[in-house]
Amino acid sequence: MRISTQSIYNNATSQLNTLQSALARTQNQLSTNRRILTPADDPVASARALEVSQSKEMNSQFATNRASARSSLAMVEGALQNAGDLLQDMQRLTVNAGNGAMQLQDREALATELEGRLEDLLGVANSTDGAGGFLFSGYMATTQPFTRTPGGAAYQGDQGQRQLQVGASRKIPLSASGAAVFENNPTGNGVFQTQADKANKGAAIISSGAVVDRPLANQGRSYELTFSVTGSPAVTTYTVVDSATGTAVPGHDNQAYEPGKTISFGGLSFDIKGEPADADVFTVEPSKKQSVFNTVTDLIAALRAPSDGSTGKAALTNQLNTALDNLKSAHDNLLTVQASVGAHMKELDYLDSAGDDLDVQYAATLGDLQDLDMVKAISDFSMQQTTLQAAQMSFKTMSGLSLFNYL
Repeated sequence: MRISTQSIYNNATSQLNTLQSALARTQNQLSTNRRILTPADDPVASARALEVSQSKEMNSQFATNRASARSSLAMVEGALQNAGDLLQDMQRLTVNAGNGAMQLQDREALATELEGRLEDLLGVANSTDGAGGFLFSGYMATTQPFTRTPGGAAYQGDQGQRQLQVGASRKIPLSASGAAVFENNPTGNGVFQTQADKANKGAAIISSGAVVDRPLANQGRSYELTFSVTGSPAVTTYTVVDSATGTAVPGHDNQAYEPGKTISFGGLSFDIKGEPADADVFTVEPSKKQSVFNTVTDLIAALRAPSDGSTGKAALTNQLNTALDNLKSAHDNLLTVQASVGAHMKELDYLDSAGDDLDVQYAATLGDLQDLDMVKAISDFSMQQTTLQAAQMSFKTMSGLSLFNYL
């Protein structure tokens, strides 16, 4: 068989190129510490590595989102803390206003101070996040949530809560609705509210009351208690009428009045102290939602109203008791929202810990799929280098052979 010189050179060149390519590939693997340089090296592992890399990037983005969510929630929590301090101060001022030694000018000073607290509370309710968005306006982040009105404040936002994805299957609220924080405050004791009619002429004071039978009290019925003072000496009686039916509550029709004695019906109880006048009326109604701004505005008006004589003092005391109950309810509601914000921030800590663990798992999986076995790669590199050098020497020797050397 005759072999041409061209064939010898072609075969040798092809073999040397193959060995050179293998050596260069191993060099690239060693320099990048990657076993897979192109998807063709291991299609299955490459596809799996792409999926894991995408999951790892998403996990990193979730970590960034959690940092942003924590910052937003910290601002909400700070605003709620300020609002809570203001409500506590308002309750203190309301208690002080009940001091019987106070004169009209003293109550005027308290009313002025409460006006300042009201403006401060309105400012907290209109807090921003530092980027032009309002914390308590729901989805309407660019709309100022509360505007001052003669009766208190009007809410301009909506009921939504802005949320951010902080995990593969978890979204965290970044804000709280201003309506939920400052307006949805149950009046009275949370189930019912007792009030004295503004036209009362006597000096009777009604308590906030308590629930003795919750299922019965939760039926949402309204009642009206009317006093009657007749005879000489005067005999005081009262009648409790169901406002829905207009009929007297059994056992409470023309009952003798005893100051401070508990009055119970419909699953609720309360007491009345002092001396009522003839035709004085007290109402018992289901609790309803009331804005804290309306509560404080009504309180300020009550402090500035004349309160001369026993009738005026009793009216003021009843109004102060109502305001104190409503402020306490508003503070309790705010604490509930604040606890929810705190729970979300605590959850972010747990999600951070879980995210860190996932990051380690993803890195380990990518290492198994992509990382190079350095010992094997160095051994292969040395072998390929030796093989290439031997092939080069062999080709050089063979290409130098000639019959003319033997002639």
